[in-house]
Amino acid sequence: MTDYAAARTIMVDTQVRTEGVTDHRIIRAMGEVPRERFVPASARPFAYTDADILVKEDGHHRRLMRPATLARLIQAAEIAPTDFVLVVGCATGYSAAVIASLATAVIALESDERLAGEASQTLMALGAGNLAVVTGPLEQGFASEGPYDVIFIDGAVEEVPASLFDQLKEGGRLVAVVGYGRAAPAMVFTKTDDDIGGRAVFDAFVPALPGFAKPRAFVF
Repeated sequence: MTDYAAARTIMVDTQVRTEGVTDHRIIRAMGEVPRERFVPASARPFAYTDADILVKEDGHHRRLMRPATLARLIQAAEIAPTDFVLVVGCATGYSAAVIASLATAVIALESDERLAGEASQTLMALGAGNLAVVTGPLEQGFASEGPYDVIFIDGAVEEVPASLFDQLKEGGRLVAVVGYGRAAPAMVFTKTDDDIGGRAVFDAFVPALPGFAKPRAFVF
């Protein structure tokens, strides 16, 4: 029988801390949130491996991001205890659970109704009272509850649509891996005086999210 608590500790010590994550709140959250509850039963023995984990096979494949990359992206967002956060593409809800322990409130958006239902059920069972799971197209965000201090895109996108930037508060941050492949930049975008500035913080390879491909130009 797997000792998941011990596996979490090993994950934090050998994966998260060793990749430059120094925010003690993130380290504590990843040592407490039971990742095995957010993966299929067959994958639970591998919940704390240094890998993305498949949580949906049909249609668009969906995966949970490897723990160290997730922790680095969350750290880049600089989430304050008073922040209101939108998680785009929450899948089964693991990233949202970690972020909810850092923020005052979280909206977790998922386009797949089955995944959203699983996320809601798991998060409710874990007592995540400051988090709500909603469904809808990921690229549209969830403007009815915005604006947000932080928008966290849980997967790689080809481009960030203006509709998401529009849902940031003044001074708000949007964090996303922009591009596909082994060395796509993890970007932090900041809204200042209604202008968006971005900076790359590291390179990463993360699973792609559906709905964020650039429109293809028609070629004669």
